[in-house]
Amino acid sequence: MLVFIINPALAKSINFDGWTHQKFSVFSSNKYITNMNQVLVESDKTVSMIWSATEGKSGSTKKASWTWEVTKTVPPTDLTIKGSDDRNLAMYFVFAEAKDAPTLQHKSMLSMLDNKSIRVLMYVFGGAHKRGDFLLTPYLGNQGKTIILRPSGLGRFQESVNLDQDFLTAFGAPITTLVGLAISADSDDTKTKIRASVADLELWNP
Repeated sequence: MLVFIINPALAKSINFDGWTHQKFSVFSSNKYITNMNQVLVESDKTVSMIWSATEGKSGSTKKASWTWEVTKTVPPTDLTIKGSDDRNLAMYFVFAEAKDAPTLQHKSMLSMLDNKSIRVLMYVFGGAHKRGDFLLTPYLGNQGKTIILRPSGLGRFQESVNLDQDFLTAFGAPITTLVGLAISADSDDTKTKIRASVADLELWNP
């Protein structure tokens, strides 16, 4: 389960050690190297994710921040088309109604999606889209939205997102309870490679 480290600034720093690797194929998957507050990502024509449930401890989470870097990139793709939607990195924030949170603590990331109250904000570094675009995902239907923070390319960036505002924009309703987090990299469709990292993920409860 997710480990929180409370700091004096009312943020919860996330420890990536112990996150679960969710593979989509028994034959290939990404490589994730975790070290406390950092994840190194290697994706060679593969796709997978790492994730952790939050045990419903983040019901008041309204904002998040992190730093990510890409040193080898996939080409720009259309993230709305299934089968051609590679992206360097995606940061998932998974929400559910508070009453459903306790039953989701021990479920896998994919099985969580069976719950009809699940909603997913997926922030992306990749794609042939503009910063700030909200996109329909080809996999999650009405349960998820892709939000472009960086188009496909190289670089190191610090991000700060307003989950409360983005949830309302994406789903037209007030934010619910954060029940899970995930990070993915996807290079299987374009048969390319990704070298990237995510660090210093913090959840804010203003």
